[in-house]
Amino acid sequence: MKKTVFMALLTLFVQLTSTNSLMAQRIHAYLAAGATVSQVEGDELKGFKKWGATGGVGAMVRLTDNGRWKMSVEASFAQRGFRNKNRNPYNTNLTLNYIDIPVTFFFHDNHGGLDVGAGLLYGRLVKQPHGDIDHISTFLPDSTDMTFLKNDLAALVDLRFTVWRGLQLNLRFQYSIIPIKKDWMFKEYENKAQIRDDTPRVWYNNCRNISISARLIWEFGTDDNGTAGHKSKRRRR
Repeated sequence: MKKTVFMALLTLFVQLTSTNSLMAQRIHAYLAAGATVSQVEGDELKGFKKWGATGGVGAMVRLTDNGRWKMSVEASFAQRGFRNKNRNPYNTNLTLNYIDIPVTFFFHDNHGGLDVGAGLLYGRLVKQPHGDIDHISTFLPDSTDMTFLKNDLAALVDLRFTVWRGLQLNLRFQYSIIPIKKDWMFKEYENKAQIRDDTPRVWYNNCRNISISARLIWEFGTDDNGTAGHKSKRRRR
């Protein structure tokens, strides 16, 4: 499935970068690469501690002639997950690999070169979590079934700032709207002696992804200001 997705994206990217029609002035292909930092809400851990990689291809579409309103469609690989090495309440380092398809609407500041956007992201889990969970005797997350749901739907906020021509700095925050794992069971004992009595405090959590990504984007077909280039028409004398 991953090969099929990326082959389709590569074909789209080549078509977008080689088109010389009027449509090419409205649709600009781009490449993106960077890093993510994430956490999983509901894992009883705190803090953005899980680092991963992200990269992909996309297309930016100008919705208005002045370039104020734009829309981007993208497909990218992204790593999310959870990590904790403080032994409180337990140690873990699990990685979730996703293919993400975000659709984002932007408002562009033609003077400052800033794009402010919001949208939705569909993520498809391509590999179940791999890593380790180190149980601490008084706190026991259930690791007998670490299967996560295949689909992730997230809301996102996206900022893009033009650094030079088509080079942009991108910051994105996203939060899962639907759970990526339901009813994850946790047990906690007051002390080690209680483990033999089998009288823990038990509860269940739904889990959601929260992640922040920082990327560099190169958008093809932009002018020195990072906006869509227009061919000037010479006046006939």
